[in-house]
Amino acid sequence: MGGAALQLRIGRGRAGPGSEAAMAGLVGVALLVLLVGAAQSGPGAPSRYTPDWPSLDSRPLPAWFDEAKFGVFVHWGVFSVPAWGSEWFWWHWQGEGLPAYQLFMRDNYPPGFSYGDFGPQFTARFFHPHEWAQLFQAAGAKYVVFTTKHHEGFTNWPSPVSWNWNSKDVGPHRDLVGELGAALRKRNIRYGLYHSLLEWFHPLYLLDKKNNFKTQHFVSSKTMPELYDLVNSYKPDLIWSDGEWECPYTYWNSTYFLSWLYNDSPVKDEVVVNDRWGKNCSCHHGGYYNCQDKFVPGSLPDHKWEMCTSLDKGSWGYRRDMNVADVLSESEVISELVQTVSLGGNYLLNVGPTKDGLIAPIFQERLLAVGKWLQVSGEAIYASRPWRVQREKNETSVWYTSKDSTVYAIFLQWPEHEVLYLKSPITTSTTRVTMLGLKEDLKWSKDPNEGLHISLPQLPSSALPVKFAWTVKLAGVG
Repeated sequence: MGGAALQLRIGRGRAGPGSEAAMAGLVGVALLVLLVGAAQSGPGAPSRYTPDWPSLDSRPLPAWFDEAKFGVFVHWGVFSVPAWGSEWFWWHWQGEGLPAYQLFMRDNYPPGFSYGDFGPQFTARFFHPHEWAQLFQAAGAKYVVFTTKHHEGFTNWPSPVSWNWNSKDVGPHRDLVGELGAALRKRNIRYGLYHSLLEWFHPLYLLDKKNNFKTQHFVSSKTMPELYDLVNSYKPDLIWSDGEWECPYTYWNSTYFLSWLYNDSPVKDEVVVNDRWGKNCSCHHGGYYNCQDKFVPGSLPDHKWEMCTSLDKGSWGYRRDMNVADVLSESEVISELVQTVSLGGNYLLNVGPTKDGLIAPIFQERLLAVGKWLQVSGEAIYASRPWRVQREKNETSVWYTSKDSTVYAIFLQWPEHEVLYLKSPITTSTTRVTMLGLKEDLKWSKDPNEGLHISLPQLPSSALPVKFAWTVKLAGVG
């Protein structure tokens, strides 16, 4: 069964997404929210953000996000049931009609099996939110971004505008968004919500697309009511928007939502957003910038940014056809984290749980390895700032961070003869050199051409504080 047929089926028994009465009521609610916000901005009220990019882009980024540096992304939904190919399974199967996906369905499911039939199999039977939160805390994550709704339209909370296609009515019969949020906040981990603006096969979205996005039936009855509901119900620290690329921000009403979010929402002072709010907004408008998936800048950007990447190189959702070679190694993850933070970014590392709510052991192992490294090296990561030099391109591949007057040099390869050469720091009479994880000062000498030579500890690798990406702490340098 195709996409439109699914949406009609899941609306059976109650007013569906296309109900005129429901649509009118929801439009009224959205307008009321905007009118209340306008009424609160009378004479004598504090300055307010207006629904335009110059005003919205002037909002300072809440400090917690830049200080956090490392977060965990979680892609989880009905796509975790077929768990094959990628989280775009439905689109590849019925949107594009890729032969490999059609063959997979013929080989593994009976004739007539629809994407909607996967819904009851999304059980979350072994989802224990406190175990997840404990794992993410052990990984050193300061924030977690959880999928509330991907492009398939299934919501992981009881959305009032996703009838019979949400985790309360179908599958787990649980509020997954609420349960994970409660567990994370008990551990003081910031909670971010991923939300896709579009839905591939929603009839109202397809209608708006047919109308060249001159109508906004889908936005007024589905997207915006969901965003307001998520903010008011769960009070997220971060909104990670996606699915924006087909339409301008004016279609999505993004600036009106963000002005409400910054002015009147229950999270107006602390909430952070990304840059995916309309076609051509990425890397230009919003809060911090994602620019694109797995984005790595060539030099220090002048705007706060985040690199989002996945432990599984081939997918964001869990897939049964994943091989060990498809998974980022410990050294790759930590190297990416170091590079990202040195260039002023945050590192958001994704895992895809199974349909049952289990996080694969190899993903757990990688997360715990990051946490172990951060226990030693976190001083050079959390709340750090880019230094005047970000990288020295030599045989040891050195990346710099700083904190107040202290400079950290993180080198990714152990140098020959246990001597590390740094050409960028300028020594002074008070220069002191140590290695994070060891107590003793390191001996150093000034190079005739500036910089310094550092004598590293002559220890067996098993006695070093970390297995790779060692950090030298430099005090009293210019």
